[in-house]
Amino acid sequence: MGLSFFVSFLITLVVTPFSLILIKKWGLFDDPKTHRHPAILHNKPIPRGGGLPLFLGTFFAGLFFLPHTQIFFWIFIAAALALIVGLLDDKFDISPYIRFSANIVCAILVVKSGISVPFITNPTGGILRLDSLFIHLGSFTFYFSDLIAVIWIVWVMNMLNWSKGVDGQMPGIVTISAITIGFLSLRFSSLDQNSTFAAQLSFIIAGASFAFLFFNFYPAKIFPGYGATALYLMLAIVSIMSGAKLATAIMVMGVPMVDGLVTILRRLASGHSPFWHDRLHLHHLLLQFGLSQRRIALFYWIVSAILGLISLTLTSRGKLFAIIMILIIVGGAILSLHLALRVKNEKNSI
Repeated sequence: MGLSFFVSFLITLVVTPFSLILIKKWGLFDDPKTHRHPAILHNKPIPRGGGLPLFLGTFFAGLFFLPHTQIFFWIFIAAALALIVGLLDDKFDISPYIRFSANIVCAILVVKSGISVPFITNPTGGILRLDSLFIHLGSFTFYFSDLIAVIWIVWVMNMLNWSKGVDGQMPGIVTISAITIGFLSLRFSSLDQNSTFAAQLSFIIAGASFAFLFFNFYPAKIFPGYGATALYLMLAIVSIMSGAKLATAIMVMGVPMVDGLVTILRRLASGHSPFWHDRLHLHHLLLQFGLSQRRIALFYWIVSAILGLISLTLTSRGKLFAIIMILIIVGGAILSLHLALRVKNEKNSI
């Protein structure tokens, strides 16, 4: 597994400078003078389109280390679609509703290949079979195992997209999350071929993300752009292959998960669309209280690593308790920062 990480790392490290040449030639720049977005932090044009080297790194490493099955085919077809839509957005800033619709299509393609959440572990004992629960809508039958998988994949794609607000934040989170899921998958690799596949792809994702970090850490030479949703798609997939390791993924990505949930609820409560842009994510709040981009990225990495290590030692019941605590602590911290910022702004306005 270490070899797949190293090969993916090396490929991404090599292709990123060449991708930058293409990205600049295509005019994929995030220019603060023309790109009107409240969350922009930089003051000069930075290339975006980092999804391209991330996809190439995972794809070519996958050709070497993953079995060329139907699942392999559809994963990379869906990832390629996510990349194309992302690169178009990096160039033209297309509608978020079009992007969201594309996310759903990508998730459905993956689920139709056979990837779903067949069960979830009951913290009180036993398992709950989702593949035996379904609903009928006209002539269509929707199984809960497929619905949960689609919702999860789309959620991870969008949640991690929101978690690239400061340089180096996203690739660090993805690297740590993929390594955690990879080690958990190894526990079941002798029992299930899907777990072996998930472990290999997890370490491939981790290698590509870690290599990209060298170009994205502050000050960034390239931004991930929306095309990086191709990578988030694959991370979501490995988190549900064999054994439905959703609780582990929720824990290791706990901070961006809760931040994303609070963001959606906050926007809806204020009468805005969940896709409405603002500068009130957790990383933006930390910036307004004086933390540097590097320190914020390190904060996210350290917390993710700690939660990832803890998740590998807990039972299903322990993970449920830990997730509840993460929700309370992180959610409470975000709400406290919002209140403190409001008080700070009121004082400054006097």
